[in-house]
Amino acid sequence: MATNNTHYTRTPRTEKLKWVEHMVRLLDNQFRLPGTNFRFGLDPILGLLPVAGDLASFAMSATLVMTMARHGASGKLVALMLVNIALDALIGSIPIVGNIFDFVFKANERNVRLLQKHYEEGKYQGSGKSVVIGVLIGVLVLFVLLLWALWEMADWILSWLGSYF
Repeated sequence: MATNNTHYTRTPRTEKLKWVEHMVRLLDNQFRLPGTNFRFGLDPILGLLPVAGDLASFAMSATLVMTMARHGASGKLVALMLVNIALDALIGSIPIVGNIFDFVFKANERNVRLLQKHYEEGKYQGSGKSVVIGVLIGVLVLFVLLLWALWEMADWILSWLGSYF
């Protein structure tokens, strides 16, 4: 896991993505638990807000993936990134377990590391415009699945609570 002292290898292409690194730090590593080296960001904090927090976190992660796709991530790499944010969103929306998961998984940091490795291996593919439409469709599908999962979970919780009251 990255800490504040981690600096990703800079290439001309990654210089264009500095703001992505700043957003990833904000979402995944901005704060340090006092007395430890454990870092966390806004993502798990947003996850504490039912539905709205998970959707906001997902939207920010999807924006980061879109940006990385526009800067040359391959279709395969983008698919891996979408799996990371889907896991983060779906598991992260489970009460209690999801909150703990959000503090540990750090999908955005994983995605930036995947992109860095992609660049370092020379697999950069230009502007990535051909991948962007696929990413938009993938993000839309994931968003709909997340909404559906949250709806089903809320329905289940309300019916469970209703049986006790």
